[in-house]
Amino acid sequence: MLYLVIIKNNNMNKETAVEWFVKELFKKIDYIQVDPKLIEQAIAMEKEQIMEAAERWKGTDFAEQYYNETYGGDK
Repeated sequence: MLYLVIIKNNNMNKETAVEWFVKELFKKIDYIQVDPKLIEQAIAMEKEQIMEAAERWKGTDFAEQYYNETYGGDK
């Protein structure tokens, strides 16, 4: 079974590294079986890492705002 994963990247928002990797992977491989939950988990883990870094830099409120403005909110 082939899973097609489409990653939303609204307007001028940046892609995260995981989003870029998944997009490039699907461009280069004709057939790949991937559980979408694994990709969602990787994106969630990366979001947490980005937010933790922003928290250490500016604080909790800033971290959520930074992620949402930079990467397009809840992913």
